[in-house]
Amino acid sequence: MNHWLVKSEPFKYSWDQFSKDKKAVWDGVRNYAARNNMRAMKKGDLVFFYHSNEGLEIVGIAKVVKEHYQDPTTEDTAWSVVEIAPFKKLKKPVTLAQIKADKQLADMQIIKLSRLSVTAVKTEEFDRILALSEGK
Repeated sequence: MNHWLVKSEPFKYSWDQFSKDKKAVWDGVRNYAARNNMRAMKKGDLVFFYHSNEGLEIVGIAKVVKEHYQDPTTEDTAWSVVEIAPFKKLKKPVTLAQIKADKQLADMQIIKLSRLSVTAVKTEEFDRILALSEGK
């Protein structure tokens, strides 16, 4: 299983709204690296849900429920979407400041490729974020 992180501005689409919706088509991505990450997602992969611009924190975990297909918001075949569903709200959000301060997370793509809206997360990074969420 692979792990990922997706960013959403909470005023546009928050974790709370995502939880109410019970599923989301992750569309509108217009960056080739982010698109390639979505195309690499497999059903069952776990995805951190990150509030960008306000909050700046990982708030929950989603699960990929449908692998990539043509983005229905455009006729341009270069773009894809995936479908994700809420899996679990984190016990305590993990902030970008915490991530940046943690030596074990120094190479996370959210730091190195900060403008990318869909990033890969290494298993050890995923586990460390979960530990931070638990206060460890």
